Amino acid sequence: MPMLKYEQIADSLRRRITEGEFAPGDLLPSGRDLCEQWGVSRATVNKALDVLRADGVIVARQGLGFRVTDTPLARPAGGRRGGAARVVSGRPFRRLGPPVTEPPPAHVAEALELQPGESALRRDRLVLLADGAPLSLVSAWFPVDVADRCPKLSHAKPIAEGTTHYVARQTGRSPVRGTDITTVRLATAAEAEALDRQLPMAVAVDLHVARDADDAPLVCEVGVTPSDLWERTENYEMGTVS
Repeated sequence: MPMLKYEQIADSLRRRITEGEFAPGDLLPSGRDLCEQWGVSRATVNKALDVLRADGVIVARQGLGFRVTDTPLARPAGGRRGGAARVVSGRPFRRLGPPVTEPPPAHVAEALELQPGESALRRDRLVLLADGAPLSLVSAWFPVDVADRCPKLSHAKPIAEGTTHYVARQTGRSPVRGTDITTVRLATAAEAEALDRQLPMAVAVDLHVARDADDAPLVCEVGVTPSDLWERTENYEMGTVS
């Protein structure tokens, strides 16, 4: 299905931000300039900018337009349900060490449909609370066929547009189905250290798998959250009792 014009504009700006043409804090071209460049109305440009703002990629600057956010946002594992904007469900984060390619744990390998001993690319991040304290330790595992087509996944820097949009742009594969599994266990010593907690500590573990239209896995995220910070609220319709 062809992209609509506002989607093309948003996608182009995402690419230019990710490729470094616009750094954190830089102003984007004005709405008038974008209208002239793309030959569209101001309403179309505004719709494109609204998409980027909802994704946490840009922020409004009073009287000046829009600038690239200084602090990218990331969702905790298990927080990627359809319709959840990153500015609503996302939080500040920091990367932990450089990405590495290695065989994942058995449950991740199974989720990614890997053969025994097959490797995947791991990117670790620490999702933060509003006061900067750790909220959740997240490891995102990408199959090698995805990582090979997305070279920036191997870089330590955050990807301003978010990995989901970046992977979709690079591979042409978007997530259409997600599976979340939540379990509870005791934290390991390494997890407690990353989360700045003492052992013993109970943690909730969210395992999130995103799949494309062919049901092939794109990423498996494992989020570890102290039990006292883990919370999930679901609002849904209930049918009448017959």
